Amino acid sequence: MPKDGRNPKGGLTQKGRDFFAARDGNHLKPGVTGKADTPEKMKRKGSFLVRTFTHPRGPMQDEKGEPTRLALSAHAWGEKVPTTEAQAHKLAQTGHRLLEQYHRAMGDAPPAKKSAKKASAAAKKSSGSKTAATKSVRQ
Repeated sequence: MPKDGRNPKGGLTQKGRDFFAARDGNHLKPGVTGKADTPEKMKRKGSFLVRTFTHPRGPMQDEKGEPTRLALSAHAWGEKVPTTEAQAHKLAQTGHRLLEQYHRAMGDAPPAKKSAKKASAAAKKSSGSKTAATKSVRQ
């Protein structure tokens, strides 16, 4: 990618987006910097925040204490630049909230999550029935 394809404040410039369009056929759009007030903006911004900051692929600051490009990418999407991993996780939570708002706006339910409590109860219940079944086979 050309050096001027990267925005020093985070994200890509138009030249960077054009480079990926020519190389890979991608149709990249600039980040949603304003308020995510439409379903499309909610989905795009929420997906970006969840994908990027749930499990960050690097530090938020370099050895000099300057923000890394990963942290600056939040600025390209109109968010505060995180300095710690905890702040990055808060951005991911914001992304989850945006995706929930998107699903409510579209009238469909978000993917169901199993709570840890329900999952462990289900595991105990299924393991208990297996134990009873193996006992009856052994007898």
